[in-house]
Amino acid sequence: MTHPQTLAELLQFVYGDDTLDTLLEAVEERIERMRHHLDRHAQPWSNDDVVLITYGDSVTHDGEPPLQVLTKFIERYLDKAISAVHLLPFFPYSSDDGFSVIDYYQVNYRLGDWQDVRQLAKKKELMVDLVMNHTSRQSLLFIDFINGEGTGAEFFIEADPALDYSLVTRPRTSPLVVDVYTRQGVKHVWATFSADQIDVNFRHPKVFLAYLDILLFYIQNGARYIRLDAVAFIWKELGTKCIHLPQTHALVKVIRAVMERIDSNLILITETNVPHHENVSYFGQGNEAHMVYQFALPPLLLHALNRGNASYLNDWARHLEVLPSGCSYFNFVASHDGIGVRPVESLIPAHEMDDLLKSVRDFGGFVSMKTNPDGSKSPYELNISLYEAMQGTRSGPDLYQLSRYLCCQLVMLAMPGIPGIYMHSLTATPNDLQLVEQTGRTRSINRHSWDLDEFEAQLEIPSSGPAQVFHRLIELISLRRKQIAFHPQAAFKILSVQDEALFVLERTSMDGSQRILAMYNMTRHPQEVAENAYNYPAKRIWDLISEEWVDVSALTLAPYQVLWLLIKHPSSQSLPND
Repeated sequence: MTHPQTLAELLQFVYGDDTLDTLLEAVEERIERMRHHLDRHAQPWSNDDVVLITYGDSVTHDGEPPLQVLTKFIERYLDKAISAVHLLPFFPYSSDDGFSVIDYYQVNYRLGDWQDVRQLAKKKELMVDLVMNHTSRQSLLFIDFINGEGTGAEFFIEADPALDYSLVTRPRTSPLVVDVYTRQGVKHVWATFSADQIDVNFRHPKVFLAYLDILLFYIQNGARYIRLDAVAFIWKELGTKCIHLPQTHALVKVIRAVMERIDSNLILITETNVPHHENVSYFGQGNEAHMVYQFALPPLLLHALNRGNASYLNDWARHLEVLPSGCSYFNFVASHDGIGVRPVESLIPAHEMDDLLKSVRDFGGFVSMKTNPDGSKSPYELNISLYEAMQGTRSGPDLYQLSRYLCCQLVMLAMPGIPGIYMHSLTATPNDLQLVEQTGRTRSINRHSWDLDEFEAQLEIPSSGPAQVFHRLIELISLRRKQIAFHPQAAFKILSVQDEALFVLERTSMDGSQRILAMYNMTRHPQEVAENAYNYPAKRIWDLISEEWVDVSALTLAPYQVLWLLIKHPSSQSLPND
């Protein structure tokens, strides 16, 4: 077994010997300064952890800063449902709804100010994005590059358009190399995501230190979770795929080591929307990310419920890796981005994926494409409101939208890891086609901004999506938070014996005092479950969701029905009288 790499060894691997002493001294100085000034310490994660994913203006009210409205909304409606908030980029930006950052140290004045951010962080733990692959074309750093002087003059990657870039992994169809007019004439720069998002050059140690300073600034202002956006692309070597390179992993290890020395309960999370085996590589040997996004879960769930076939979901879940100590998954079904399909490229047959793409389009959504090395294009993500995606199956719309939708969310809530709930999943927001038309971006379909009065009016209409979903989903999330069998480190086992129709998993608390058998009918047809299929310890078992005793000797699950069966342990909590 190799010894853990030290900060010095990691920095030497990335930047060599010439600047090592100076660089190491600079990193150590920042650690000590931060430890001295940080006046709070987080608690270890638990089953109580649930993260709300939201933009700062997902809920607004006339005359009030949106961040203040969001804090009030959380206090009024979500206090018992969430422990943390992933506040999507709240900085001044020029495109991509925040992910083309103009100034990392400022709050977008349209949302509020740093006092509003710190106030939210006092109410709930805070996740903040470090957008470290690129910055806005309008940033002061890039203006330095254009002028040829100042801090940002060497921050960006000049490219020769005559060279061969065909091996480079592309998440978009836009040109990789873009032209820029500077005081020195026309230059060509690397732009992985768009012409407005110019990649920074981590080959320079001062670039790494600049982004480390930004990260520490976020922690100082209340962040517990640091999300490394698009981190897989930060190191470039022409002639390679320019993704997941060893230097990238080494820099993630450095960030992890710095955070742990400041506060061992800070959490580093990597955002890498790539095939599953590549995604989990960011756990390293337990020395990189504390959490990675479970990117395969959303498309697998959507496929299973759309097709009425959970066999691929079951097979994938059976083979989930045993994670290093102190590592966990960040589970989600929907987010501000679309549902990525790259993570299931080798898991779902192409013809079945084609059927899913057709359903997404039929239900009012879009399919975004990426460019492949040979110049061809293939699906990258599905852009649709999750609630709209659940309106039917590949056979078309039906009457099971609500039960199918809750089934989808309840699978995610029971999976090993920490759940992330997108604001528009809570509010059952429909497709916002008007916003797509306004912005020209298909991702806008799932980035609606609710007026608070409008949303509360929807809650008064019994037939509306928000009225049917909002309070019920909050109840179920709150129920989940109380179960120690759903701790991120609690044992996990797939028990499905009817792989196409059912998804069945078992969670057992670390002390063995609680065991939950989570059972899901993934089809629109009733499903009989054999009496001895799951070795029930009794013929009647308490269901946490319905709060009723269930006769498992004659068990039939209704379409999309979910059971969380509490298997009684002699020393566990008491159950209602039988």
